[in-house]
Amino acid sequence: MMDRLNEMPVIDVDSHWTEPPDLWTSRAPAHLKDRALRVERNDEGQDRWIIEDGQVMGMVGYCSIRPDGSKGSGQIAFDTFEECHPASIETAPRLDYMDEHGLSMQIVYANILGFAGNGIMRVKDEELRRFCVRAYNDACGDMQNDGAGRLFPQAMLPFWDVASAVAELERVQDDLGLTGFVITDAMHAWDLPALNAKHWDPLWDAAQSRGLPVNFHIGASVIGGIWESYTQARTFATLSTLAQMSNMNCVANLIMSGLLDRFPRLKFVSVESGVGWLPFLLESLEYQFDENGVDDLKLRPSEYFQRQIYGSFWFEDDLAPALERLGTDNLMFETDFPHATCLYPGVREQKEKTLANLDAATQRKLLYENAMKVYQLPQP
Repeated sequence: MMDRLNEMPVIDVDSHWTEPPDLWTSRAPAHLKDRALRVERNDEGQDRWIIEDGQVMGMVGYCSIRPDGSKGSGQIAFDTFEECHPASIETAPRLDYMDEHGLSMQIVYANILGFAGNGIMRVKDEELRRFCVRAYNDACGDMQNDGAGRLFPQAMLPFWDVASAVAELERVQDDLGLTGFVITDAMHAWDLPALNAKHWDPLWDAAQSRGLPVNFHIGASVIGGIWESYTQARTFATLSTLAQMSNMNCVANLIMSGLLDRFPRLKFVSVESGVGWLPFLLESLEYQFDENGVDDLKLRPSEYFQRQIYGSFWFEDDLAPALERLGTDNLMFETDFPHATCLYPGVREQKEKTLANLDAATQRKLLYENAMKVYQLPQP
């Protein structure tokens, strides 16, 4: 059984890269070069990402794996690039790392501009902000081209302008071959409409028609609150659940918002959030759905989830409760490399502990088949 499990392909649906220090400066036009995202070492000997006239954007790429393979303890990020494992930055070492730990493919997310791209809104100048998004996506295209069909970074979008977001979505798929994008659900922070507002329909329509998944990565969601234009029944059903599990705000809103009725083929992924809470969320939503008499949605909460929403697991030892409630078609495996809480170095060991007692069909779905479907990937 172990041999069978270890011979299966593995698609890791959540990893990150420590963006190289010249990602933006090497791509910047002359008039933006001195103000683009760049790395400067401060008086304490720490590398920091800087933009515009000196605004600090963050630390070095949130990497916690050293070049010798050891893992930092209690450190969200190292002080310098030299302390980071080269697999967190460069493509060739990344492929070697994947071979070592039995990973066939990886979905890759950003670091310095926010795990869901929300950090881009800290850039004040809009021209510079647009350049940052486009240059990042171009770098993602380069990574994918160099990744031997194994690395699939997810795009960022200029979400503050829907028309531009749609145009960039089309460009990253048509010109760069990228397979999905990240977005935040905290739109109220910038006085933008909630994601179920008609304002966003051109973006959802483009993503649905192209089969591109919408990734909600942790680190950007709002705790508490609901979106717009709810009936009273749906408002109480949603708020009752969020009062219990406020960290589930994004998924609860997504299910109850009516958005999934308008876009029934659009796929959403809850990234790096674990899956143990999902059975409770759906059980609570189902109960609140009935108790509050929700009668203006086409499906029940669990039906929306099973049709359109996916979750990822990595540290969980026991998937039985989630599988019993959710089935086998909506969960995927991740490692979160190279972050402080990533599944490293015991990738194979944790995979075996979690999956060894499951049947082969379920193992295949969780390790690679579901991810192939969501991200339109070839057979590993």
